[in-house]
Order: sequence, then C-alpha cells, then structure tokens
Amino acid sequence: MIRDLGIKQYQETFSLMKDFIVKGKEESIWMLEHEPVFTLGTAADEKHILKKTDIDVVQTDRGGEVTYHGPGQLVVYFLLNIKKRGLGPKIFVKNLEKLVQKTLLDLEIESKTIKGSPGVYVDSKKIASIGLRFSRGFSYHGISINVDMDLDPFNNINPCGYKGLEVTQIRDIYSNINIEKVKLLISSNIKNIFN
Repeated sequence: MIRDLGIKQYQETFSLMKDFIVKGKEESIWMLEHEPVFTLGTAADEKHILKKTDIDVVQTDRGGEVTYHGPGQLVVYFLLNIKKRGLGPKIFVKNLEKLVQKTLLDLEIESKTIKGSPGVYVDSKKIASIGLRFSRGFSYHGISINVDMDLDPFNNINPCGYKGLEVTQIRDIYSNINIEKVKLLISSNIKNIFN
C-alpha cells in the first residue's frame, strides 16, 4: 500500500493522483519529494507570494493556502477510502497530525498543533503542513514534513497565508537525520495508525 516514488515533478504527481481517485478501486499511500515548486490551495490569495522567483507556481485543488515543496522535504499523499474507513475530514486531519507528532517523538522532538491551523509546530515554527481534498469518498493530497532541505524559498511567501510564520526542519533540531530514516519511521507509524 505504501509506495516510494522518489523525486517527482509536482504537476505530474497531481495528475496521477486525480486519475487514481477517478478509478477509486484501491487505496495507496505515496511517499516522495518534489522538484522545487510553490503550490496554491483552493483558498490561496496570490498576495501571499511576496516575491516572484524562477520557481514554478502551480494552482492545485487541495485545501489551504500557499506552500513550498522541494528536495529534502518528505511529502506523503494519502489516497484512502475515508468513507469506507468511517473517517470524517476533521478526524482524518487529527490522525495525520498525530502521525507526524509520533514520528517526531521517535526522534525526541516535542511538537504541538494549533487549533484552526492544520499542521504541526515545534515551538512556534511550522515543521509539517497538511492540505487535503476529498472526492468520491477518497482523500488525496496529504502532508509535507521538512526534513533536510533549503528553507530559503519559504522567505518568498507567507507560509500557509500567515505573515511572519517561521518554518523549521528536523535537521535543525536533530542533526543525525536523512530522509530515508524519516520514511522508515513514518511507514511504521502509518501501519499503526491506519492499519
């Protein structure tokens, strides 16, 4: 059920997700990294892009505002039949936050959630974002966890639409880390939380 797709262009993956949901026969969880890209959610206001760069900006159909994806950030897409699993959107988001928090705790990193602002935070800095879409009883899109990446592109946006929101990554808190280690931890925790 869990597939490692390596490094992928965002638009290609977005198309594959939508095709997968249309077929709607099975479930899958995809782990990958993206080439550098800014993505805009359905609620996104382009004024939150503070500076134009050579990084592509892609409109998407997930919830939320603007974010950045790039190498060294682990993206996990959940193509799950939440209707069959009896999960409403709010409980599903809470499960994803719990998944990230458990994975961080495995690395001795304490984290928190903030009501009304989906994602996971270390102190007041965002370390993981959540953006989802629901269609035909399925979820798609998912979470992104900053592991060991160049955080500079975040300076060109108001992350998740919040002016002055700082971001952080696992490497800055737990130095002996790589993305493969985080994939192993998150895979194990996915099996515990989502059977």
